[in-house]
Amino acid sequence: MVRVMVVDDAAFMRAFLKQMLTDVGFQVVAEAKDGDEAVKLFMHMRPDVVTMDITMPEMNGIDALNEIRKVDPQAKVIMCSAVGQHNMILNAIKAGASDFIVKPFQKERVLEAIKKVMPQ
Repeated sequence: MVRVMVVDDAAFMRAFLKQMLTDVGFQVVAEAKDGDEAVKLFMHMRPDVVTMDITMPEMNGIDALNEIRKVDPQAKVIMCSAVGQHNMILNAIKAGASDFIVKPFQKERVLEAIKKVMPQ
């Protein structure tokens, strides 16, 4: 079973993604509201995949991605952004993001991204 951590500063977005993922059999092992919390939870929980919002308070998603990749260079982090954040998406890919998905989320695209980054 794929273990996922969901990171987003909006509680409703975390709940939405968690429901979407658990409905298809993934296990959401942690949720974080900002990048700082995400880094700490990643080190403790070691999820298989992280979905990470880019724009968050305290520590943004790209900085959190950089910190997570220091801990685990092979970490699978799928960045999430709102439409129109093309520069942020490019920065995330340069920082080592495994994939990205655009809000509002489409279930098929979220599942495709997770399947793409997980070895068969």
